Amino acid sequence: MIKNAASTLLRMALLLLGVSLFSFILIVSAPIDPVTAFVGAESGVSEEQKALVAEYWGLDKPPAERFFYWLSNVLRGDMGVSLTLRRPVAEALAERALASLALMVTAWILSGVLGFILGVVCGANRYSLFDKAARTFCFVLSSTPVFWIGLLLLMFFSIYLGWFPLGLSVPIGKMASEVTIWDRIHHLILPALTLSITGVSAIALHTRQKLIDVLESDYALFARARGEWGWQLVKRHGLRNIAIPAVTLQFASFSELFGGSVLAETVFSYPGLGSAVSLAGNQGDVPLFLGVALFSALFVFVGNLTANILYGLLNPEIREGNAL
Repeated sequence: MIKNAASTLLRMALLLLGVSLFSFILIVSAPIDPVTAFVGAESGVSEEQKALVAEYWGLDKPPAERFFYWLSNVLRGDMGVSLTLRRPVAEALAERALASLALMVTAWILSGVLGFILGVVCGANRYSLFDKAARTFCFVLSSTPVFWIGLLLLMFFSIYLGWFPLGLSVPIGKMASEVTIWDRIHHLILPALTLSITGVSAIALHTRQKLIDVLESDYALFARARGEWGWQLVKRHGLRNIAIPAVTLQFASFSELFGGSVLAETVFSYPGLGSAVSLAGNQGDVPLFLGVALFSALFVFVGNLTANILYGLLNPEIREGNAL
């Protein structure tokens, strides 16, 4: 157990280091001048003043020196100060992470549950009219961009029907102490629905095919010969066999979930990590960009680790090391 824990921590450290280095190279190579973005392109600030701003933020140093300086501060628990938000990155991430986690967890649960149920129903009633209609719907969803679905939902439910707000995570004009849990849920519904719709198709199609493979196997044929049919056959021989592939796909969707949240939060002006990374990339804000990159990498790593732990709970052979 100690060996596995040490190996897991080492892999996590290497992952975070690699993501940090790649993200740093990516943002410093972008054609964006953080000093100009900081002071404004039309501000009329002189070159001498820009040089002072660059010296204040440490932007006049070579990229390698800036990266190792940032890395040494991170190891001490200091993630730097955001040029765009004018506040410590750790403080900004803590505030925005709560909003993003509420959005992503809600969408993740909805997509997993709805996709699994839809896949089981389609697989149990394969080649029926419902199955054909559901597959067509899933194929259309899988090829539809997240932002386009978000715009459609926004136009229909917010503008045409007026059921939901146009954006943000809380009502405009209300003090933080006056915001209720219903206000937050009301603002969360459309972004979460947008993010979950695109994840339903992959889970449903994968689950459907796995269940069909199980129902067409030899042991399912033997179960039918013993008199097992319909839901009893699916429950006793199908669900356990398709659970592990479904869990694998669901937890592997963490990276796609975070990527989709960037677009969903941009469409709905939702103040989460997705909008923060978009803002940091457009403004050349290196500390904020690297902070979001670290959080996203850790988020995906924890998701994959959780999936590995659940494998052992669902399949004792994996837990005991007898698989394969």
